[in-house]
Amino acid sequence: MEQTERTAIVLSLMDSLRSQGSWCGETHVQKCVYLIQEAFHVPSGFEFVLYKHGPYSFDLHDLLGEMRADLLIDRETRPAPYGPTLEPSESGAKLLRRHASTTAPHEEAIASVADKFGRRGVTDLERIGTAMYVTRMGDSDPGARARLISELKPHVVYEEARKAVKEVDELLEEAR
Repeated sequence: MEQTERTAIVLSLMDSLRSQGSWCGETHVQKCVYLIQEAFHVPSGFEFVLYKHGPYSFDLHDLLGEMRADLLIDRETRPAPYGPTLEPSESGAKLLRRHASTTAPHEEAIASVADKFGRRGVTDLERIGTAMYVTRMGDSDPGARARLISELKPHVVYEEARKAVKEVDELLEEAR
């Protein structure tokens, strides 16, 4: 996928997140891009690593910076302790309209992830993203995946990890 097409996918996701009442900070964008890419195979092509707060893409972080520099997204500062929100600018909305054929095949996946996870807090998103990451490692046993999440993220208790694994399994089932 070319840079402009990747940008259109990210803009479409931001637009969908905002329409669902999401805070739409970078964490929401990071985790939701990861979920549409992994669960629904949206070919955004970002490489994710398991990082401090779950799956993270340095490439996506850089793209968000470029999008801001190119005036494709607006960043609204919010009062502490929350970070800024992101939303497509007028220029971003125009780019999104020009690349509607790129985003159209993925609208259902984007809307589904935005609806399910857009209003979630960053702690939930960390658990869900980590559950997807662990699931993609290949173990099919839900209990083993939950234990691994708790090992990788000691602040995530087993029962919360188990719930996250269940949500990921449901998302993957929906994506089939």
